Amino acid sequence: MPFDGTAQVALPPKLKSLFIGPADVRGAYGGRGSAKTRTFAKMTAVRGYMFGQSGQSGIILCGRQFMNSLADSSLEEIKRAIEEEPFLAAYYEVGEKFIKSRDGRIEYAFVGLDRSIESIKSKGRILILWVDEAEPVTASAWSIAIPTLREEGTDWNAELWVTWNRKRKNAAVEGRFAAVTDDPLIRIVEMNWRDNPKFPAKMERERQRDLRDRPDQYDHIWEGAFVSVIEGAYYAASLTKARAEGRIGRVVADPNMVIRLFCDIGGTGQRADAFSIWAAQFVGREIRVLNNYAAVGQPLSAHLAWCREQGYTPGNSQFWLPHDGDSHDKVFDVSVASGMRDAGYEVTVVPNQGKGAAMMRVEAARRRFPMIWINEATTQGGLEALGWYHERKDEERGIGLGPEHDWASDDADSFGLMCVVYEEPEVKAEPKKKRRAGGWMGT
Repeated sequence: MPFDGTAQVALPPKLKSLFIGPADVRGAYGGRGSAKTRTFAKMTAVRGYMFGQSGQSGIILCGRQFMNSLADSSLEEIKRAIEEEPFLAAYYEVGEKFIKSRDGRIEYAFVGLDRSIESIKSKGRILILWVDEAEPVTASAWSIAIPTLREEGTDWNAELWVTWNRKRKNAAVEGRFAAVTDDPLIRIVEMNWRDNPKFPAKMERERQRDLRDRPDQYDHIWEGAFVSVIEGAYYAASLTKARAEGRIGRVVADPNMVIRLFCDIGGTGQRADAFSIWAAQFVGREIRVLNNYAAVGQPLSAHLAWCREQGYTPGNSQFWLPHDGDSHDKVFDVSVASGMRDAGYEVTVVPNQGKGAAMMRVEAARRRFPMIWINEATTQGGLEALGWYHERKDEERGIGLGPEHDWASDDADSFGLMCVVYEEPEVKAEPKKKRRAGGWMGT
């Protein structure tokens, strides 16, 4: 992209190298204070300047998954970045709600991917699409946005820029970009506070406070780690204490004791809740958690196949189901309990705990956590869910509305069921029923 400008811009070393050479995707992830957002904001303006000086014209599109108004966009960040560089301030006209070059060649636009992703298709000549706070962006949004970047010249092409703070390992941005190591045109770097040569003293004081007062949050906030527990999560303190006491690590099964499989029931539709299983043994006063499983939209046969693969067979394992275990699946018209019994398993359906059942499970789990040991290697997904599970808030009234029903709630519910059953030993397994001919196990 030839241009005759001679201006220089100071960037953190890691990001300076990121913007050298060709790419289809440039991105950075990490913790607070890394300067990645301000640097990307500034570089959109620098690249716009370079395009304009080369005679190119088009749109620099800035997107976020959630953007109800310009107040939720990157507009202000870009304004501040432009103000820092005199040559950029001279090139761009900056208004209250717009940024455009004075020569009319470059214009900024802002879009919320959750509501107006389809509108990207109608945008003009997109030179750069920068998606900030990209962690919650869905796979379907990426599949719509990326094909719009089709412009190219003799020595340039439209690029996707991505910045985010990590939360979930299974976020679409992780698999699509961070996990790619064999494509030289997808260039992603990790940036944290120590990579910022101008890391402010005030932020250093905040970092030290978090290290001292919020150790369970520190790695995620400052070191770019995935979320293990979120502030205000029901089990945040319990998980932190369990790790400190070495109760999350290596746990092995006792071959002479029954494997107890505690479930939360999903469905077989595409938008159904997850089917979750925690495998555990009650050994003396300890709950030894051995394994965790979750799957969405699969038939019961898939869940039972996983159990058999793990060695959890009718001869050594029993199921505990919530009260809806006797309800019939909408697709296969057979209950989970009956399907499991048809497969030869002993099944207990725990009676409905009534109003407030979710919080009863939470409180049971909190009480039992000091005696819980968890095999970390086989329960990563479940541990992430426990660390996320939190209360839904009415911010205006300042009151709690009970557990948030989201991706974490299914694993949390089955975990809570395990603790309820431990506290209520009078709950007995129902006798096995005879298998029906032509059961659904072949589906």
